[in-house]
Amino acid sequence: MNILTKGLTSLLFIIISVVTTASWAGSPMIYEKQVKGPLESTYKQVFNSLENNGYYVIFEPNIGKNLSHFKKRWGKDYNKNNLEAIRSMVFCNGWYANQMSNADPQMLALCPLHISLVHKKGMTRILFVRPSLVATGSPAEKVALELEQDVIRTIEGGLK
Repeated sequence: MNILTKGLTSLLFIIISVVTTASWAGSPMIYEKQVKGPLESTYKQVFNSLENNGYYVIFEPNIGKNLSHFKKRWGKDYNKNNLEAIRSMVFCNGWYANQMSNADPQMLALCPLHISLVHKKGMTRILFVRPSLVATGSPAEKVALELEQDVIRTIEGGLK
């Protein structure tokens, strides 16, 4: 094997490793926290933490229950990942909404925010789209990062 072939083989291996590892790691656009235990107790902890830290939960869709109505219609395409429960919280903080609108009214597309909780095999995953990455390049990027950090701190504080 000549040096060029070795180099190309090494480069190909590195590219495949990076691509594969990135797909295992999840999306950098999504904050994810895994918690062992039932969804309902995790849900209550996060809900209470949001409410006690200046966020107002304005809507609580039970996505799993809503999707279950389509089980017969969708047949083999229904719930292929065998998720046991899916719940969401739609929430807002008036101060951050005002700051976002002052910096870049277009970033009000982030308001209200939402968190999804997905449960499977004793683990609940909390999923949150990172506002700072949505606002990259916007005049509201700094506010979005502060908001993101505060929401994550609030989620994690509620789980202690």
